[in-house]
Amino acid sequence: MNSEEEQFKKGNLQMLILAVLSSQSLHGYAIAREIEQRTLKAFVANEGALYPALRTLERLGLVTSDWQNQESGPSRRVYALTDGGREKLAEQVKAWKKITEAVGGVLGSLSEVS
Repeated sequence: MNSEEEQFKKGNLQMLILAVLSSQSLHGYAIAREIEQRTLKAFVANEGALYPALRTLERLGLVTSDWQNQESGPSRRVYALTDGGREKLAEQVKAWKKITEAVGGVLGSLSEVS
């Protein structure tokens, strides 16, 4: 992966986390797997990027977390979207659609680039 792709993915990780949490509360590993599955493995949210992003989202009040006890195994921190997180996600989706339409307008006119 080149550095442009890496920066692009890093810049969109928070939006993907919010999108995944919009349908259900999940623990970190499940969030990572859901992102990977929904993006057909185009985005792989490794621990080194995922947990700092979750901490930032929590600090911004966009997600909350609680420890949940498991019948077997250790407790896990489960993350949930806040109302502020839903609002932020809606803003990001609107901006994303605007950007992709604009870029699509430019790229759509290109013949195959070699």
